Amino acid sequence: MVKNKDIFPLEKMAQVLNVARSSYYLPQKPSKRCLENQNILEKAREIYHKSRGTYGSPRIHVSLQRLGIQCSRPRVARLMKKVNLQAKMVKAWKKTTKRNEEHSVEPNHLCQQFDVTEPNKVWVSDITYVPTEEGWLYVSVSLDLFSRKVVGLSMAASLETPLVLNTLDQAFTHRKPGKELMHHSDRGCQYTSKYFKGFMEEYNVKLSMSNKGCCYDNAVAESFFHTLKTEHVDFCKYRTREEAVNSIFEYIEVFYNRQRLHSTLGYYSPAEYEKLWDMKRCSGF
Repeated sequence: MVKNKDIFPLEKMAQVLNVARSSYYLPQKPSKRCLENQNILEKAREIYHKSRGTYGSPRIHVSLQRLGIQCSRPRVARLMKKVNLQAKMVKAWKKTTKRNEEHSVEPNHLCQQFDVTEPNKVWVSDITYVPTEEGWLYVSVSLDLFSRKVVGLSMAASLETPLVLNTLDQAFTHRKPGKELMHHSDRGCQYTSKYFKGFMEEYNVKLSMSNKGCCYDNAVAESFFHTLKTEHVDFCKYRTREEAVNSIFEYIEVFYNRQRLHSTLGYYSPAEYEKLWDMKRCSGF
């Protein structure tokens, strides 16, 4: 009756089928497609909230597939749009580090070659700042270019060289890299200082620095801070620096390194990507 309601009169169809006319107004059983959509949307909501509102349809689609739910990416996007499930919006941010013209600068050995085949071959570093009611909190990180994992993290109220030294000291302690490590950064005075260069020389690290005025040379590190701010910091209001430190540490160590799917890594988290590499290496592939 529902399918033919625009072709035949309702009263005539009821008479032919020998059913009450009122049966037309009874609730209809949901279609298979409708039930599938409900299940997809329910799981999509769970994934979205676990991602802290940071996942859009591409990452949610991959997550659904890994749960065994087969559906197209456009279908996921359409269902998410229907209930207003949107990834956190992008906001602009400013550059932090400044060059000291009296310091010598290392050549750019990396040359935007961001595809690295194994861990602890290239680390990239950068600094940003986070506002609190007590004043600025400066955040220094080092990432392994292979997995995009944050391998060193330091935060302080002062934008001085010890900030980056603490970051790298932490990275060396936990990662214990070999002798073929390259470190890339911009030309900020923290990275061109004699103290930083002396520290890195102790570990036989090859230094590389971005070309003048070219933000793309350190794009991976800058992209990380872009992610940190647009997915987390921009939605927080910190009363104290300590509060910001705890919040940022939790985001990086618990979520970013271990859970957040990275498109460049085939939608694996940095920790998962390194684990997969280690398994392949041990199996001889």
